[in-house]
Amino acid sequence: MRIAIIGAGKMGSWLARHLAQNHEVGAFDLDPFKARGMPRVKPLGSASELAAFSPELLVNAVSIERTAEAFEWAMPHLPQGCMIADVASVKGGLPQFYASCKRRFVSVHPMFGPTFTDMEMLKEENAVIIRESDRQGAAFFREFFSSMGLRIFDYTFAEHDQMMAYSLTTPFISSLVFAACLDKTVVPGATFARHMRIARGLLSEDDSLVCEVLFNPGSIKQIEKMTSKLEYLKHIIRARDAAAARDMLSKLRRNLER
Repeated sequence: MRIAIIGAGKMGSWLARHLAQNHEVGAFDLDPFKARGMPRVKPLGSASELAAFSPELLVNAVSIERTAEAFEWAMPHLPQGCMIADVASVKGGLPQFYASCKRRFVSVHPMFGPTFTDMEMLKEENAVIIRESDRQGAAFFREFFSSMGLRIFDYTFAEHDQMMAYSLTTPFISSLVFAACLDKTVVPGATFARHMRIARGLLSEDDSLVCEVLFNPGSIKQIEKMTSKLEYLKHIIRARDAAAARDMLSKLRRNLER
């Protein structure tokens, strides 16, 4: 299959390198240097080169705020039968976009990234395929993800973003609050140092990715749940209520067993 990838950042370049092992792959990026130097991947420097490449599948790997814009730029230069795909971590308005563009589409979310993951050792990492996707496109990515050893989950657009508000917003907010409260004069213990590494990893991500997660429509509800739990913890600490503290810790341990 001829596959064009728009956006040769961390995820786009990873997809290009691995898809190129079994497919003809071209890559375009606004920064032309990013699209060069990948083994077996043809750099595409312009819309005319994208058109000449004549892809059967276009994978959009740009940041979420530019996803629709990138599709709109590319689609006039694609063959009529070319399927389009996104890898966005928050789907947002993409269902409406796909409904309006009248093309076959597949929407996926590789739930790993270069900051916390060895991108060449992905066994037991996860990926999501959106249920509304074209059947052929979904089968293509299912086979690709399976070949990488990934666990695959199927969600609707709405289910995906609701799940992301929990699985991404919760750790992101926890790490951001931790970073906001740092006192550089403190000598860190082992637990503190582990949290520090996680916070540094998160803050080394692109700002657009962090904002993409934080601006998920479900994030506010999740943050309110977190602040409610913090208020209850404050109540226990102020009252020095050991029985309530032990009860809470027991519940937390049960949560972690699920």
